Amino acid sequence: MIIIPARLASTRFPEKILAPIHGVPMVIATAKRVQSVDRVAIAADDPQVVNLAKSYGFEAVLTASSHQSGTDRINEAATLLGLNEEEVVINVQGDEPFIEPEIIALLQKRVHAIAHLPWAMASCHKAITAQEAADPNLVKVVLSHVNEALYFSRSPIPYDRDKAGAPYWGHLGLYGFTRATLRAFCALPPAPLEHIEKLEQLRALYHGRTIAMVEVVSQSFGIDTPKDLEKALKLFPSK
Repeated sequence: MIIIPARLASTRFPEKILAPIHGVPMVIATAKRVQSVDRVAIAADDPQVVNLAKSYGFEAVLTASSHQSGTDRINEAATLLGLNEEEVVINVQGDEPFIEPEIIALLQKRVHAIAHLPWAMASCHKAITAQEAADPNLVKVVLSHVNEALYFSRSPIPYDRDKAGAPYWGHLGLYGFTRATLRAFCALPPAPLEHIEKLEQLRALYHGRTIAMVEVVSQSFGIDTPKDLEKALKLFPSK
């Protein structure tokens, strides 16, 4: 099951999920992009978005406006949708209208592979340049030898002390869980590191949980500002 959290309010880009992507609202474009992979539902905080989603034929549920993160929102949506504890839930942000469907399929496969474990959470990473790593808006991740996340940061990590050309991995804000793990993640207390870096995935690492990572190749990026939207529309012209 793919659930797309859709918060109408946005500080840097008001109502960005309704911004047109080649004539279609952004959140709908995202849903259309991934619907070939699995069942899709939109978890909204406003009836306007619920009605919009349904007008395009997508499932949608109205969730509380008080949620602090998209993960909390999809957790409520999973309850409203009646998902069982073994269901694999993929969190795709509503501002990713150009995300490649094959990446979602790879992430889903990774979660299925670890679904038998008490804790099953996964995400994605891609190779980035040192110049890209310097951007605090692009989150970096360092990995263990078994491709689990060791740490995420807005700073360039690892620190290349000897200027030897360290590899950098950029984090894609996609997450996969079993329903049981999603519920457990949202029940964890917020972590100090999470507040410092403003990265909710650090909550899992802080509390000793693992995040399995999947290496992907992707041109997509989240649209946070009108400038991002302009860049994306140039990079991904209408076919």
